Amino acid sequence: MARRLPCPPAPGSLEAYAAGFDDLLSTLARRRGFCEYLAGLLLPRDRNRTLTCLAGAEPVVGAQHASVQRLQFFLSESAWDYEQVNARRLELLLTDPATAPHPGGVLVIDDSGDREDGKATAHIGRQWLGRLGRTDNGIVTVTTCWADENLYYPLYAVPYSPAHHFPKGKSDPGFRTKLQIAAELARTAKAAGVAFRAVAADCAYGDQDGFRRQFDATGLPFVMALKPSHGTWAYGKDACTPVHAAHSLTWTDPERPGDWTAAERTFRDGHTETWWAADATLGWWGSDGVDGSGWGRCTVS
Repeated sequence: MARRLPCPPAPGSLEAYAAGFDDLLSTLARRRGFCEYLAGLLLPRDRNRTLTCLAGAEPVVGAQHASVQRLQFFLSESAWDYEQVNARRLELLLTDPATAPHPGGVLVIDDSGDREDGKATAHIGRQWLGRLGRTDNGIVTVTTCWADENLYYPLYAVPYSPAHHFPKGKSDPGFRTKLQIAAELARTAKAAGVAFRAVAADCAYGDQDGFRRQFDATGLPFVMALKPSHGTWAYGKDACTPVHAAHSLTWTDPERPGDWTAAERTFRDGHTETWWAADATLGWWGSDGVDGSGWGRCTVS
């Protein structure tokens, strides 16, 4: 067997972490590319979403620099298995007492879109890009993240491929909607032993009756946001929206809040705001009913 060539060490404590993936990266070039990629993601650079800045080269004009081309080859051409690498990353997270998930955390479902030019890139298409707040040409990735009040980290990420990438469009067996991908990722996390109290998602997912029904059928608890105008599962006059439910709760003023409880929210920039939360019954189901699908928590600023 050929002697394994030593890889240039990663910066600082990152070396010990990177060494945990050595057996998945069979060549020196792959191990070096892995270390450079990790360092580029973590270093405080202004544009670490671009290859030039990941490699420490000057934007645009440094695109042909050897370090940039080496990193490009590692990411797009080198034959390493990203699923094995992600499985090892999750194994380390799930077994470390400092990061191991516990039943008090939540599994957050979301998607992220990035604008991209052209038509030939895999998964690209004209679609809604939440990051930009508009429909544009780009790539959307569905993600799951585990979080509690102290930390969060990504679990899985799967790009969504628009229907035009498939021979039969939306009727093609290989086509999956973002909702289908998200539900599958939640089930994958549960099967992998990730503990969580509930699956959480914004109204882009919560407004979809079929999506919520999938979680109900598999027994996964969930907390989904609804648009203020979206009614809940009830018939005729019993149907109501979160706004209607909130208006039915007792409130006088901050000194006499009635059904509402003050909740201090801290935002990313450090400022805090006082919001108010209350349990509300939506439709005929309540928190003590057989099926709590119609029960929700109203939160207002």
